[in-house]
Order: sequence, then C-alpha cells, then structure tokens
Amino acid sequence: MENLSEILQARATDSLKKILKSDAPLAEIVQSTHPQFGHYQCNSAMELAKKTSRHPREIAEQIVKNWGLDERVEKLEVAGPGFVNITLKKEFLDQELNRLATDRRLGASPLKKRKKIIVEFSSPNIAKELHVGHLRSTIIGESLARLFEFLGHQVLRLNHIGDWGTQFGMLIAYLKEFQKEVLSGEKKADLPALMDWYRESKKLFDTNPAFKKRAQIEVVNLQKKEKEALAVWETIREISRKGFQEIYDWLDVSLIERGESYYNETLPKVIEEYEAKGIIQISDGAKCVFLEGFKGKDQAPLPLILQKSDGGYNYATTDTAALFQRIHIEKGDRILYVVDAGQRLHFQMVFAAAFKAGYYDPARVEIEHVPFGVVLGADGKKFKTRSGQTEKLIDLLKEAVYRAKILLKNRLPSVEEKDLEKLAKILGINSVKYADLSCHRLKDYIFNYDRMLNFEGNTAAYLLYSYVRIQGIKEKCNRNIDLLSHSARIQLTHPTEIALGLKLRQFGEALTLMDRDLLPNRLSDYLYHLAEKFHAFFRDCRVKGSPQEDSRLLLCELTSQILQKGLYILGLKTMDRM
Repeated sequence: MENLSEILQARATDSLKKILKSDAPLAEIVQSTHPQFGHYQCNSAMELAKKTSRHPREIAEQIVKNWGLDERVEKLEVAGPGFVNITLKKEFLDQELNRLATDRRLGASPLKKRKKIIVEFSSPNIAKELHVGHLRSTIIGESLARLFEFLGHQVLRLNHIGDWGTQFGMLIAYLKEFQKEVLSGEKKADLPALMDWYRESKKLFDTNPAFKKRAQIEVVNLQKKEKEALAVWETIREISRKGFQEIYDWLDVSLIERGESYYNETLPKVIEEYEAKGIIQISDGAKCVFLEGFKGKDQAPLPLILQKSDGGYNYATTDTAALFQRIHIEKGDRILYVVDAGQRLHFQMVFAAAFKAGYYDPARVEIEHVPFGVVLGADGKKFKTRSGQTEKLIDLLKEAVYRAKILLKNRLPSVEEKDLEKLAKILGINSVKYADLSCHRLKDYIFNYDRMLNFEGNTAAYLLYSYVRIQGIKEKCNRNIDLLSHSARIQLTHPTEIALGLKLRQFGEALTLMDRDLLPNRLSDYLYHLAEKFHAFFRDCRVKGSPQEDSRLLLCELTSQILQKGLYILGLKTMDRM
C-alpha cells in the first residue's frame, strides 16, 4: 500500500507549485509533512516562510486554496503560525483499513528494488564470553535484519568473529601442555573454563620466555596451517561457539559465522592491489594509506595501517578484505556494520581507502557504519558487576528472567510452573531488548530492571499487555475471525476508534522511517503510541454485545496483527496471558 504521508506530500507539492510557479525549493520543503495525532499536519508554509519574506499563515492559506478537490480529505485548516491541519474522511479511512486487513505487508510500501543487504553484528571474540557490551550490536543488528526481511529484501546476517592472532598461539600452547585431556576428548570444557585458560596462558606469555617462544611458534604453525595446531584451534573455536549459541538461543538471534580467519588468504591480495593502485606508502616500515582529511591529535596525517612493519596484518586489513568480499563476491547492494561508536574513525578510514582504491561506487553500493552508544549502570558509568567486572550477558539475561518470574507469579498465582517459566523467559528477554531498542541508537542508556519490567510507560510489558488484552476480547466474543472478515467490514464511528484506525494505517510509515534512519526506536515509538490509542479505544468503545461488535472485533484483530508483527521485527515474542 502507498505511504499516506507520501500521498499528502505529493498533493502539497502540487499546491506549492501553483504558489511558487517553480519546482526549485520543493525538495527541501515538502519533506517536512508528517503525521500528527488523529490527523496529518503540513509544515510546508513554515519552511517556505524561512526562504521568502512572506508570512507563513499567508502561505498556508494559499496551500489550502490551491489544494483542490480531494476525495481523501474531509477538511483543511490553517492553524497556529502557519500549519495546515489535514483531516481525512472517515469513509476513506474505513476503506484504507479494510484494504490493510487483507494486505500481507500490513501497509508497508512496495519495494522499488529488491536489494541484497549484508548486516554484520554481534562480533564477539573466540575464547571470551559475551558481555553486556555485546548486547546492543546483537539485538540492533537482529532487528534491522528482520525489518529488511519483512520488507522483502535478501538478507545475509554475518557474525564477524575474532578468531585469529597471537592469543591463539598462547591458547594452543597452553592446551597442548596443560589440558591434554580436553584435546583427547576425555574432559569436557565450556567457555568460562576457556576464559580461565586464556588468562593463565597470558600470565605465562608475559612472565615465561620459554612459553612465549613456544606460543609464537604455534602462531607460525597456525599460519602455515600445520595439522595439529589447526586441530587445537578448531577445538577452541567449537567451545566458544557453543557458549555463544546459548546466548543467541536466549535472544532468538540468527547469524552466519565468518571469523577473521575466513579472509586470511585474501589479506596479501589486498596489499598487492593497493600497491598496484599506487596508494600504499611506507611509514616507519609499515604499509599505510594516507587519506585526505584524516589527522591525528598533533594534526599530523593519520595513516590507515594495512601491514605492520613486522609483516603482520591487523583489523584494517581484515576489514578491507571483508569489504571486498561483500561487494564483489556476495554482490551486496547495502552493507551495514552494527559496531559501537568507538569504531567510527576506523570504519570511516577503511571505507574511504576502499573508495580510493576503486573497490566500490557509492551510487551502486551503500556502505554504512551503524554506531550505537553504551549501556550504563545506575551511576552513569559503563554497566559492571558489583565487583567491578564487566557484566556477563548471560547473567544479565538470567536476572531479568528471574525478576519477570517473580512479577508474573504475583499476577498469575494459579499458573503451572512450566508455563510460568516460559512466560517469564519471554517477558524477561523482551524487556531487556525493548529497553535498549526503544532508546535512540546513538545515545547511551541506563540499564534498570525495575523500569524495563514496568507495566506502565514505554516498555515491553505495556505493549505485551495491550496484545494480551486483545486476545481477551477475542476470546470473550468467541467468533471465527476468518469467517467474520469475509462477511463484515471495519466502519469507524467513535473518535478514539478513528484515532486508532489512523495509527494502524501508519504502520508502513514507521517501517519506512526505520529503514531510512536505521533507528529501531522509530518502530518502538510507533508501537507505544499504537498501544496508547488501543487503550483509549478499550476505555471508550465496548466490543462484545455492541451494535458495532463485528467492526470493532475486526479492528482489534488488525491491531493485534500489527502489534505482533511490529514486536517480531524488533525481535520480541508475544504471550497470551500476563
């Protein structure tokens, strides 16, 4: 279905053309038309007044005068200093909602082009547990991937895991010397144990020259693909993989693992190609790319180091090789890196160097770093445990589920333990995810269990309660919705019913904004306001036994579908009671 904002923008454009007798400034003006509460509001007059000497109310009156006949619009009113309020006809909105109820895309605009979108997210390091710092990348990336899939794009979800480098030489040497039972399969190991072994190997590496030498030899063996070193390395990766998957299962996240090692054979080719293009410079023995506009603290040119003076490679080399693979092998049209804001400069330089090397044409391929802020504790500092350690992600999730279970047990005293466990896991995980996704991606936010599990305000619990209420209405009415949808139609009568209907029609607009801005809170804000509209409708409009029962039941069903789909795109599950 078409985007209502875009329809009204087009009409405002036509009106403005008659006023200006020119198309020149329209691209800047008309885009400010946006939906408001219960109607639409055109800000074009306010924008145009900034560019001319005319009073905004005079321009607004001219917009209304030149609007012309419109079967969609009930009335146009000039309001305030120069806004144009647009009230849609009830009959038009009825018609739109009945179309929406049969639209499998629920109002999302049709694709102009189906793209291949590659989303890199989560990206932990082997031999280290996921901590609270991985939370945002994982759930923001999953949400964006779900959005693109729903819109109809081809999506490749990549987990760019750190699985190469000196630390693996240390671990290989340590396991071969001190954990032979693990390598033989006689002893089981998990990720926490692997982290302990990493810490022990690091101590030996720093204090024992003989062990350090053996670890360095293992790095060389690994690079040469020596059979025994590779086997130990694979054991390390498999232990980590199982630990990661436990959390991904909790979060309902799906990823394809591609570690840094995936690009090993491409790394020398990257250097060769950059040298052939004449953009490599030697600085203190290292092979670098110097890019215009990038300077260090002392204003000296800042190099992008692609090969260290000892011949080793680094993150910039791997990311360059990965970018080449995603552009030329995977044929990505849009490539996203959901990585914390601290890596902004790194990605800016990698992308700029790749452009300088002719790796991609920005007109054909969109490459975007999708940064985000950090998770803070109550003290406003990075979220940590009481002992000062970085909070393990699994511990954080388990605590949220535990608190959700206590809350639900008080609300549902008769529910069976097995069902209580299931409901608590949904509510707990949903609450953690939604608290993050409902914040502006670029901002830090304070992690607070009590606030995120609150049944009031912009929380997962509030939205889930709205969904559960609708299931209660449907259960009381005890009607076959599928049969009803063939024999009845939505017809809005009450003002809060009309407000709910208009909000439902704006679901596609919320998805367009999230797609454009890569901000999940565009969708969470929409769902929160939709829930508010539904609760006002629930307060004012009886469903069961009312003359409008058929219509209102269909309106409830449409609200349920959009709530469920919106929550799914955010990565949240629904529940039938709470």
